[in-house]
Amino acid sequence: MHVILPVKSLSQQQARYLQLAAQGLLSAPTKPATPLALRRCIERMQLLQIDTIHVVARSPYLVLHSRLGPYPMHWLDQSLSKAHVFETWAHEACFAPMADIALHRSHNAATRRHWGLTQAKLCQDTQRGHLDQLLQHVRENGPVKSSDFERKDERTSAWWGWKDEKVWLEALFASGELMVARRENFQRVYDLSERVCPALATLAPPEAQEVHANFIEKSVTALGITQARWINDYFRIKPRLKDSDLDELVARGRLLRVAVQGWDVPGYVHAWNKALLKQAIRDKLQATHTALLSPFDPLIWDRERARAMFNFDYRLECYTPQAKRQFGYFVLPLLHRGELIGRLDAKAHRVEGVFEIKSLYLEPGVKLAADDLRAIATALQACADWHGTPDVILTRTAPMALRSAVNRLVQPSSFRS
Repeated sequence: MHVILPVKSLSQQQARYLQLAAQGLLSAPTKPATPLALRRCIERMQLLQIDTIHVVARSPYLVLHSRLGPYPMHWLDQSLSKAHVFETWAHEACFAPMADIALHRSHNAATRRHWGLTQAKLCQDTQRGHLDQLLQHVRENGPVKSSDFERKDERTSAWWGWKDEKVWLEALFASGELMVARRENFQRVYDLSERVCPALATLAPPEAQEVHANFIEKSVTALGITQARWINDYFRIKPRLKDSDLDELVARGRLLRVAVQGWDVPGYVHAWNKALLKQAIRDKLQATHTALLSPFDPLIWDRERARAMFNFDYRLECYTPQAKRQFGYFVLPLLHRGELIGRLDAKAHRVEGVFEIKSLYLEPGVKLAADDLRAIATALQACADWHGTPDVILTRTAPMALRSAVNRLVQPSSFRS
């Protein structure tokens, strides 16, 4: 039996709006983006997942655009090179606020089970001599990229055919001996950890129990509202949590246990978001934002959560054989005024200046009024302009009538990244 916070239960819409507000996706930005706003955006999400696919802007840049609006992409690179954020294994490969480096390093060294760390540990156990030689090279010659080293033969390693030096660099990154100092054309540039983050020398690694509790609280804060079973996925902690696992945090007032209509289990809100919770209960949160989301946006990381919160069943199909894809290679969910109403398969043709939308599908039952169409067309055009591909070509839609309606409304703006 779990005590529920004595407030009126939230409707599912109120819960959605609370989650969107916590994620920075409830309303469009009212001010131009700044480097500081970018850093605070990452702090709010706790993690920013990295992926290399770039048929449109690579995922971390697109996640930020969904929340900040148009901004120069190099701001994220600058945030990394200035050590405001760092790269780590977390949900997957992610940027995280530098303030959390001790938590992540402790968890990755002692607790996390991930293929990248497992492969790195094997390399550390079997090729330590090579790793030490590479470390000495970095120590004496400065930061390096994988591309600084030529492949000496046709032999490939088990890591996607990586050359030895790439494998060794990744192993040293996973062990924490190297960090990513910056990126050049999205290539990692590695340097000694003590040079990237001198404060490491004085940071005491927190105990596993402290890390676990911190990641639970950070997950609930970032999600706004969540069920217990969704919490572990955010930082990929083990095991999946039950309501009883959160009793102590609720008793301490760190988490608030609330009821959500239609849920047969409690919801959880962090005390940090108590003001947002009150606004949600009073219907003071209003969803006005329309944006394209990355497939790796934290809003939709957890397929079960996305179904429960937004009635949106999303699966990334780029790793699915083309003949078996239902929607496309790199499909972007379409957020519109608090709901995930559709998805589109897009490609930015940067040389030609064309933003190609191969297909745009609305979710079953979605009906759009004239102002909805204008908001969607504006969001599509804004995203295209930010890519530097202002000519929008919309090829296929479902329903079919949507194509001509949107094509009439898209208008290039003056922004170029």
